[in-house]
Order: sequence, then structure tokens, then C-alpha cells
Amino acid sequence: MTNRVAVVGGGLGGLVAYATLRHVGVEDVTVFGTDSDPAAVWRERAASIRQRFMRSESDGHVAPASFPGLAVRAALRSGSPAPLLRSIADRYNPPVEDFLAHVAEVRERTRWDDALVRARVNRVAAVDGGFDVDGRGVFRHVLIAPGHPGLARLEELAADPRAVHAYEPHEYADDVEVVGAGMAAATEWLNALDAGATVTSVRRREPERRPLNLPRTLFSRRGLAGFHRAARAERIGLLRRYSAPSYPAGRRWDEPLERAAAEGRFRVAAELNGAAQVICATGFRRGFRHDPLLARLVDQHSLKTAEDWIVLAPDSTVPALTDEARTLSLAGVPAQWAFPAADTLAGMKYAAHRFAAKVVACPTR
Repeated sequence: MTNRVAVVGGGLGGLVAYATLRHVGVEDVTVFGTDSDPAAVWRERAASIRQRFMRSESDGHVAPASFPGLAVRAALRSGSPAPLLRSIADRYNPPVEDFLAHVAEVRERTRWDDALVRARVNRVAAVDGGFDVDGRGVFRHVLIAPGHPGLARLEELAADPRAVHAYEPHEYADDVEVVGAGMAAATEWLNALDAGATVTSVRRREPERRPLNLPRTLFSRRGLAGFHRAARAERIGLLRRYSAPSYPAGRRWDEPLERAAAEGRFRVAAELNGAAQVICATGFRRGFRHDPLLARLVDQHSLKTAEDWIVLAPDSTVPALTDEARTLSLAGVPAQWAFPAADTLAGMKYAAHRFAAKVVACPTR
């Protein structure tokens, strides 16, 4: 017997896909994940860096429809128009606690727990009638949302007892070096300074200053269309450039760093200098080869790749394994070939909506 839809991945990308499918009337969906809480991994990482506000804006949520966004919900809850006014100016960043409460609400409303099968999927393979999901059933339509393939760690610090990754629970020593220059690094500069530490930012290039993970144009239809028109080599170059570290501009970041620098408590260096603690704000491993499920899928079906990326159609589907009768889509970070900001909530929604459209358009028999 062939089942209809599977979502492989029980994190935020999986929840976005599941909620979107339910929104368009698709009921027979099975979700495979290792934790009943879709925000479990994200919650731990956010807590590790003491994150208080989202980098995303009002529509950075997991519900299928953009409206009402988190700014509208905040305005209704508080009775104040301030969140809406900040959202109009693209200056509203939801508190983490509001985002997590929203995730919990969507989880309950969509009956996520009823659809979830607690299992780690190691293999998805094309077979007659659809895709075999690790021997747990054949599904006609499958969306794979595996999340990031592990934390990126510096080899030279692997055995160093001073070193901890920013996304793992930790406290702060009196003298701290933070390796990296992106959002996690910038957050850790302020955290360590607030804890009374002297901080060295270890980096070899200056980070870009922008409000979102990627330039805002890439979240628009026109900007995305230009990216899709780019030839293979150009697209690889763009994706590598977009991976450069960045964090938002503004007084919230600059003023504490300027004060600390004037006090001799913050400086920038190109090399480690022997501090008591090294925080590796080095993000995640990059490339499908670091994910065993995706690497196996590519090798078994000889899928087309471009260096670190699986080549996808603009709608985030795998062209060689998608036709009128079945669909294989990727969501989250492995879908960057289709949407450069695929690992953001906006990117997850992009893949989810296009996958749901494929499912609805396909005859059920």
C-alpha cells in the first residue's frame, strides 16, 4: 500500500511543512522526527547564546499564512500599536518567548503530536509508486527537512578544554575569545561583556551589517528570479558570498561594543591569544555530504550536485525524482539551491507551499 505524504524531519522546517499541508486540506500526513517538540533543537541553541529576540521579522513564524504576523499578535495582546508601527518600518524583531509560544500554539492546533512518528530516518529511496522511507512505508510525496548537519568545530581546538561551541550550554570565563563574526558571535560578545568578561573577537574579515541573514532583495520574487537565472558557476559564487558572516546594524550592538572597547574590555584580533575560554561561534557544517541521509540519496540515485549543494528545481523539488505522480522536495538548509535563505522561516515556508501545491495537484489515486 502506498501512503500519501511524509515529512521527514521533526524540527521547525517539518512543522512549517506539516502546518501548510493541513492548511490546504491534506490530512493524511506522517511526520518522522526524533523529538515531539519541533522547537527542541532550536530552543537549546537559542538558550545557549541567551538569544532574546529573533533576527526574523513579523512574518517569521511557522503558521502557513503570513497574516496575522507576530507583530499583529503582539499588538492585540498588549493593546498597543507599537509592534505594528515597528513592523511597518521593518524594525520589529519578535521576542524569542513570543516565537516559542506561537510554535506551541501551532503544534497544538494542527495536532502535530498525532501525526508524529518518533523515529530517525536514515534512508529515503525512490521505488515504484513513490519513496520508501527507511522501511516504514512507501509514500507518494515526501518532503525532507533534516535541519543543519551538525555544528562546525575547529579541528585545532578539538581537544582543547578551553573550547566550547556557542550553541552548546556554557557560562563565561573572565577572559574570553569568540571565534567568528556572525549573529551568534555578536550575541556572544555582548553576553560575555554583560557577564563581566574581557572579550576578544577573533576574525580575519569584517562582518557584513544587515538586518536579515541575506540581503532583503533575495526574499522578493524579483530578487529570487534573478538568482534562479544565474548560471551554475555564478550561483555557486553567490551562495558562497551569501554565507559570509553578518549581524544587524544599530545601537543595540554598537554602543555596548564601543563602551567596552573604550574600557579596554573588547578588541579584535586575527589569531587566538591564549584566553581562558574560547567560544566557537562558527555555525554549522556545510554541504549535503555531512548529512548521511542526503549523501545516500545522492549516491543511490546519481543526483545532480554543484559542489556542496544538491541541484534543485526552483520550486525546491528534486527534478530527477519528481513527476506528475510523485514528489520529492527538500526544505531547510539543503534547499539553498532553490532559495538561498532556505534555512530561515521564510525559506521553510517557500518550500512548504510549493510542496503542498504539488501534493494537491496530484491525483489521489
